[in-house]
Amino acid sequence: MEYLYFLANTSLCLRVVEYLNTAHQLPLQFMTVIHQIDGWVVKIKMSHYLTPQQHGDFRAFMNELGIPYDPDIRVRMALWGLETGQSPLSVMRRYQVAVVSHGRPNQDEIEAFRTQFVKGLGYCPETLG
Repeated sequence: MEYLYFLANTSLCLRVVEYLNTAHQLPLQFMTVIHQIDGWVVKIKMSHYLTPQQHGDFRAFMNELGIPYDPDIRVRMALWGLETGQSPLSVMRRYQVAVVSHGRPNQDEIEAFRTQFVKGLGYCPETLG
């Protein structure tokens, strides 16, 4: 069972991470976070199907934060590459995407990316707020 969403900024992405790290009843397999100029792509894959109640609750939570996402072929191939075991670095090089995190939800990786990106730009764009 997979969920693919587009989120507007870092704060929303961090809320998803916090939720997944505290929702121990969810059978989380991995979470992938990709940064794009206009926002964040978040893929959440469960190790098995959720109950109808869990599925409804999780979709409601995600729909409050973002919108379901249908990626272009480049992002779709990058997500597939990560899922099949390719390293994030090789996926970033091959598909020209910014893979921020893949695996267990990790707040530190997302915050480190934001800090480095803002430091390089000299200002904080809206998507990194």
